[in-house]
Amino acid sequence: MSISFTTSIISRLKREISDLQKQGAADKSKKDKALAKIKQLQKSVKLSSSPTDLSSKMTQITKLNEEVARLDAAQVAFAKQLTAKNAELRQQQAKEQPKG
Repeated sequence: MSISFTTSIISRLKREISDLQKQGAADKSKKDKALAKIKQLQKSVKLSSSPTDLSSKMTQITKLNEEVARLDAAQVAFAKQLTAKNAELRQQQAKEQPKG
């Protein structure tokens, strides 16, 4: 395989790894915000006296918990993709090293 072809593969992999890391960081931030909102709503539920208000807050908590679960699953998928991309990058970088 030519070195220029290997170099382009390495560049692509580095870009993909960077994109995965950015997406993972963005999702982690979303998860942190959702968890903070859940905590805030849980405190508010304890103080709530209106059944309608209580129901609304419980619905919000449920939706946020679903969002956190979705983000957790996405983080696992990102981690798997990142591991695979890093392994492929190491493999391609090894090909690029001059033999001798």
